Amino acid sequence: MKNNILIISGHTDTKTDSVANKRVLSMLEERMPEARIVYLDRLYPDFEIDAAAEQAKLLWADTIVLQFPVFWFSVPSIMHCWMEQTWLHGFSHGSTGDKLRGKKLILSYTTGAPAEAMNFEDFFQFIRAACGFCGMEYAGSVHTGGVSYQMRQDPQLLAEIEQKATAHAEKLIALLQEQA
Repeated sequence: MKNNILIISGHTDTKTDSVANKRVLSMLEERMPEARIVYLDRLYPDFEIDAAAEQAKLLWADTIVLQFPVFWFSVPSIMHCWMEQTWLHGFSHGSTGDKLRGKKLILSYTTGAPAEAMNFEDFFQFIRAACGFCGMEYAGSVHTGGVSYQMRQDPQLLAEIEQKATAHAEKLIALLQEQA
């Protein structure tokens, strides 16, 4: 059975201001070339989301991955904007909004804070609630902590970030392969 995978990158600057997310995404591109990756920061730097184009991508997908760094205990603003402008009444929910029904949703996120600092799963109850509201199946998450941008000035700490990001990508790839 074919599993069309759509990965939405919600990092605000994957070209110059990302280490962990950039590494995860590059590994996904390399190891899962059949997946479609949407870089919101590159497509919509002005936050003017092309809802019709993004909804077409969602229609194609069987599994949707939201890949992002945690910003202030939530998704980055560009990802939130994307959700607001694409998961619309009549498309994703409402009496005629069944277009996301049956699709799987996976959260893949990184944090500067150590993984054990708090229960980050608690912060994404709103996404799991939206998932259920839209008839989607929440298929799990992959989280990596301790990859703060402040650490990248030290070569040893930068190498640790890249190792953690590689392990994160491996876990995400395994989870995606389970969905097929």
